Formats: sequence, structure tokens, C-alpha cells
Amino acid sequence: MTDVFIYDALRTPRGRGKAGKGGLANHHPQELLAQTLNTMAERKKLDKNLVEDMSIGCVTQVKEQGACIARNALIAAEWPEDVTGFTVNRFCGSGLEAINSIAAKIGAGFIDGGIGGGVESMSRVPMGSDEAMIDGLNLKMRQRLFMVPQGISADLIATREGFTRQDVDKFALQSQQKAAKAIENKYFASSMFAVKNDDGTVALDRDEHPRADTTLESLGGLGAAFEKLGAMAMGPNGETLDQLALKRYPETQKIEHVHTAGNSSGIVDGAAVVLMGSAEWGKKAGLKPRARIRSMATAGAEPLIMLTAPAPASQK
Repeated sequence: MTDVFIYDALRTPRGRGKAGKGGLANHHPQELLAQTLNTMAERKKLDKNLVEDMSIGCVTQVKEQGACIARNALIAAEWPEDVTGFTVNRFCGSGLEAINSIAAKIGAGFIDGGIGGGVESMSRVPMGSDEAMIDGLNLKMRQRLFMVPQGISADLIATREGFTRQDVDKFALQSQQKAAKAIENKYFASSMFAVKNDDGTVALDRDEHPRADTTLESLGGLGAAFEKLGAMAMGPNGETLDQLALKRYPETQKIEHVHTAGNSSGIVDGAAVVLMGSAEWGKKAGLKPRARIRSMATAGAEPLIMLTAPAPASQK
């Protein structure tokens, strides 16, 4: 197997993923990718003809993120027409899977250099825009297994593992504090660029999601994000989503809804790319490697609780 090296990694700032409110909300997701690609190519003085393929992870592949956003972004960026692109969906792991797909091609010797990455404009293509829920509306499968939204699953995990609201709020505060420190110390400076408007002015040059003024008191004042959702009757026999989840885990008496907008992952807009290649490809491109990809793994888990698979994947 050929060694696979990372030669560069670049992302946009993360904009608020609310229609008309975030710094990237006025940018088509193809254009977010296009700017990321061209900024990376410019700073690395990359010969674009050396890039053989690009894989982009995108969860909600409809409307402006439909068709094949990887290929369309290359066209929008005015890259050589023979540079190919394909789009993948592995839900929250889509961008990582896109990187792994290109790395696997390089490692197998099918290509010498390529790009993996991801894009999502949640302000323009909100979560759930494909109207497929989590199971693709498969009514037959629901007779055996009714998969619930991931917010319910997250609360179920917290309940089963004994994490209280105070626990998750404290963890969220620590996360915000680490993000604030990283931003203050410019840890992201080499991997992030300022997105521009069409007139050349700066649209966004910083992450909008972190909130440096977060406190335990402000977190504690937020309401549970998924409690009302859990009480919705959506089962075939009128069961609520909480009841459907507990049916799968009867040893758990009640789901404690501990997650809020303040301690959950953010709704954001953004794009990112990773440039990869073999050692020989890097020499040809005049680039120095920043890292080597040594391994990759995936793992499945019980589909209703769904969010526990990263642990066994990392153990592989």
C-alpha cells in the first residue's frame, strides 16, 4: 500500500446556520467550496491539473446542495474540466468519509493525488430539507424498528450513562472556554481563511458559533431542546418518540432531557478541504507533507441510539 500524506488543510470560518443571519448565509454552498479550493490552490501554488479526484461529504443533498456538489464546486471554482468530483453521505461523518475515500484511492494506487472535504449550508438548506427523516420513510422497517431523531438518542445516552444536566452544561462550558483560548491564541490561523463577497469585501473571517461569554448560569437558563419532540406521538400505535426509544431500552424508566441549544453541537455553515497525495506526487507538486494517514476505520452500532459508534471505530 502506498503511503498517503496530507499536504494542506483549509476551511472557512463557521457561520451561524440561520437564514439571513449568519456571515455565510448569502453564499451558495458551491461557492463556499469554490473559495476554499481556490484559496488553498493559491497559497500552495498548486498545479490544479495534478488533482485527479475530489470527494465532498454533504448530508442534505437537495436544492442548492443537490446534483453533485463536489463536481459543481470544481466548475464554479473554474478548475480544469478533467478534475472529477463525487459526493458522499455518512451523516455526521460525511466529511471524514470523503477524506478517507480519497486516501484509500491514493493508498491503493488508483490515483496519486486528490482532495477530500465537506460542505453544509444549514442556513440555506436546513436539516431535514430532504424530508426523509432518519429512515427514509420506510414504513415496513418501522414495524420492526422506529428510529428516533438524534436529539432523543443523545438524551437517551445521557440518561443511561448517568450524565445530569449539570454535567453536560459543565462540559459545554469547558468546550466554549477551550474554543475561546484557541481563537485568542490564533491556533486556527493557518487552517482558516476569510470568505469574501463578490465585491471583494470580507463576509466572514472568524467563527461565529463559539461564545466566549458563556457561563454556567446562562447555560442553565436554557430550556431542554428535545423534550417537546420526545412527547410527539409518531409511532404506528400512537406512541411518543420517547416511548419508542424506551421500548428498545425497557430497563430505562424515563428519558431525562438534558440537552439544550447551549450544550449541543452547533447549526452552522461552512466548507473544508484536505489536500492529499503520495510522496512522489508531493515532490512533483513541490509540496512538503504535514502529516501521514496511518489508518482509518468505521463501526456500526444499534441504530436507534445511533451515536455510540465512534468509540468502537476508534478502538479498531
